[in-house]
Amino acid sequence: MTSAPEPDAGLLAPGWAGSPAASATSDAAYLRALLDAEAALTRAQAVLGLAPEAAATAVTAAAGSDGFDARDLAVRARAGGNPVIPLVADLTKAVGAEYGPYVHRGATSQDILDTATMLVAVRTLDLVRADLARTEAALARLAADHRDTALPGRTLTQHAVPTTFGLKAAGWRSLVLDARDRVTSVRNSLPAQLGGAAGTLAAFTAYGAQDPTALVAAYARELGLREPDLPWHTLRTPIADLAGCLAFAAGALGKIATDVLTLARTEIAEVAEGSGGGSSAMPHKANPVRSTLVAAAARRAPQLAATLYGSLAAEDERPAGAWHAEWEPLRDLLRLVGGAARDAAELTEGLRVNADVMREHLELTHGLIVSERLSADLAPVLGRARAKALLTELAQRTYTEGRSLAELLAEQPELAKAVDLDPAHYTGAAGTLTDRALERR
Repeated sequence: MTSAPEPDAGLLAPGWAGSPAASATSDAAYLRALLDAEAALTRAQAVLGLAPEAAATAVTAAAGSDGFDARDLAVRARAGGNPVIPLVADLTKAVGAEYGPYVHRGATSQDILDTATMLVAVRTLDLVRADLARTEAALARLAADHRDTALPGRTLTQHAVPTTFGLKAAGWRSLVLDARDRVTSVRNSLPAQLGGAAGTLAAFTAYGAQDPTALVAAYARELGLREPDLPWHTLRTPIADLAGCLAFAAGALGKIATDVLTLARTEIAEVAEGSGGGSSAMPHKANPVRSTLVAAAARRAPQLAATLYGSLAAEDERPAGAWHAEWEPLRDLLRLVGGAARDAAELTEGLRVNADVMREHLELTHGLIVSERLSADLAPVLGRARAKALLTELAQRTYTEGRSLAELLAEQPELAKAVDLDPAHYTGAAGTLTDRALERR
């Protein structure tokens, strides 16, 4: 008989299992953030003379211990609907009779849980940013190394005109930098939450605060979070901002993964993951596992974000259900994006580019991939209408006769010197655009 795994071990979630984000969002990490929030509140009150310094020391020491059981708290949370209620009881007991009354004084459960959520988010986003930086650096190298490596551009699944792999990698990098900027902006804006029972800070005045907003500022400083302009217990902008930046990051990384999955197909083989995964049934396979997991995260993220956006419509001064609906999808989003960022870094750092295959594929349309250029080159010679008609006829003949466009054009000596059929010479400003993209930091 197998032993029961940890509740959040990620048995069915290889995309985030074992990632730094998994640790940063675990039950133990959330419990640590809840305790940090409680301890910071007592310290902030002590800074303003609203609690003895000895109380702040006692609460911080008790909160720093390992004497709290996340599983026990989770079971007991059913009684009140959130884990803060039983945690406060346990922390108060751990602090002792003399200073126990200073635990959680004036706060409500949502203050602590929302603040802990911000701490978990900040800690996780820092890990995400580190992996986005790895991905960006790897893509910059790929773009520079393959600035002029031509391959077929594909539109609606078909060969269109040539492009370069350098420009493709530079585009991927641009998306990663967009994600980084959004994640950084949100990370630096996340606020502490402190409002008391209904967001008026009334209880803190009852406990002696002349200016309870000063307590909010001191609380935010203790935690390293932004001071909010207002209590945001039903003003869920921070949660919506997290939803947006995380969903965008998942999609940005998903674009890379989707392109790699296409280009790594057996019949295309223009790129390959550095170390593909195996198959349980087919020994010859080297599956693009990193790309697959990133693509899976990109598919899940929008729906999770939608739940969080839906919770913006929160009634009264504490909603029944809207707040509670946020907890799991937000943690799932943090985990998904954290895992996807890790996998994207590994994917891009190990990506193998098959430039020779890309060059071969430029010839699959028998030269027709440069028909756009030929149309422009021949129009001054033949006139626009005649040039189009000729190219349409030659395109049909390349397939019906199994001959290349170059062969067919060679039969018309007056045109032979008017055209350049090398696809690598028709990549437009791809090199310049790649250089420009790589200037962004």
